[in-house]
Formats: sequence, C-alpha cells, structure tokens
Amino acid sequence: MQLKHIYDPYYAIEIVAPPAPSYLRPMLLSLALDAFAEIFTPPFRRVLYKTLALTALLLVFVFVAAETTLAHVLVLPSHWLTTGVTIIAALALLIGFAFAITPVSFVVAGFFFDELATMIEADIDPKHPGATPPLGAQMRIAAVFAALSLALNIVALLLLLVPGVNAVIFLLVNAYLLGRGYFELAALRYGRVEDVARIRRAHELQIFLAGLLVAVLAAVPLANLLTPLFGASLMVRLHNRLAAAPALQP
Repeated sequence: MQLKHIYDPYYAIEIVAPPAPSYLRPMLLSLALDAFAEIFTPPFRRVLYKTLALTALLLVFVFVAAETTLAHVLVLPSHWLTTGVTIIAALALLIGFAFAITPVSFVVAGFFFDELATMIEADIDPKHPGATPPLGAQMRIAAVFAALSLALNIVALLLLLVPGVNAVIFLLVNAYLLGRGYFELAALRYGRVEDVARIRRAHELQIFLAGLLVAVLAAVPLANLLTPLFGASLMVRLHNRLAAAPALQP
C-alpha cells in the first residue's frame, strides 16, 4: 500500500530535509509511476472518457471561435492575400493550441478533480479522506491560476521566436503553473486557502519538479489529453506525502 511508504524510515528522514536530491528523485519517480499506472484502472478509465470528451470540446470551441472571428475581421483587397493571411493565422492558432493546453487541462481538472481525488485518497490513505472545498475557495484558486497563466504565457509567447530559449521557457512556465495549480486543488481538500499557500511555499521545489513531470506529458501530442488525470493523481499523492512529513519528525 502507498500509505506504508509514508512511515518508511528512509523517506521520513528525507522528507524532513528537502531538497536533498537523494530524496527527490526516488520519491517523485515512485509517485509518478503510481499516478500514471492508475490512469488505466477501471475507475479512472470512466473519468478518462469524460475528460477526453470535455477537453476536445473546449479545444474545438476555442479553435472555431478564433477562426470565425478571423474570417469576419480579415477583409483584404485581394483573394490570394486573404488566403495567405488565413493560412498564417491558422498556423498561429495551432501554435496557440500548445499554450491553451495548460489552462484547458486545468479547467477540465476542475470539473472532475473531486471525483478523481476521492478515488486516489481511498487508495493511498482511506482513513484520512479529504472533503470538497467551498466554492469560494475553489474560485479564488482558479482566479489566481488564470491570472498567472495569462501573464506567464504572454511572456512565453514573446520569447517564442528566440531559438534555444522558447522551448525551455515554455516547459518551465508550464511546470510552475501545472505544479502549483494541481497541488493547490489537492491541498484545498484538507485546509483553507491560507493553509494551502503555506504548505506550497514550504515545498516549492518538490511541487515544481512534480509539475515538470506533468508539463512533459502536456507537451506530448495526444498524450497531453491525459494531463488532467495524471496531474490530479500525482499531486494528490504528493500532497499526501508532504502533509505527513511534519508528523514524522522525531
């Protein structure tokens, strides 16, 4: 059981003393493998179909809305010029899809996070289940995430044409956003927004590295549709591990 690992003497020592590399690598890898494996279990597969449908629907809606807006706004003197600009705009929209994955996956996760978290908590720590957070707290977390996502993705877009930097910046931005966003959703089931901020600040490196794993998956075409499930599963596990750390101190 996952719960037994929490009381393992090796992890107890290392959790109290992050960011020791010897702790971060095996712990995060173990949690990530468990999280990825859980995606394909029968309970998760039922949610997977719903998240895939909703993610695809949101992305199609964004694409159609943007394309329709461009078609009405673009009025050029010649047909060939209009066609050329339309093709360039379509390519720009495809690039924009890469940036849309992060906020879209977070929106999808918000719809199904409680359902996913309940299943994960029942598996790893059935004696201490979380609770559905108040709507106001969820909206506050979502508003902060939306503002951060907008600001950081604007910076990433500005660096899009800088060779050797754009891909790295894109990955780091998404690692921070996904790590913070999913972790806060997981932590909010156990405390107030203020408590969530406190534990996030205390474990920023672990959360960022876990977010990096989610961001790598989000950068892989088609596989990125699994991002909401993987992010939820990984961050619920990570929060469970980190929240247990203080109690393990001698």
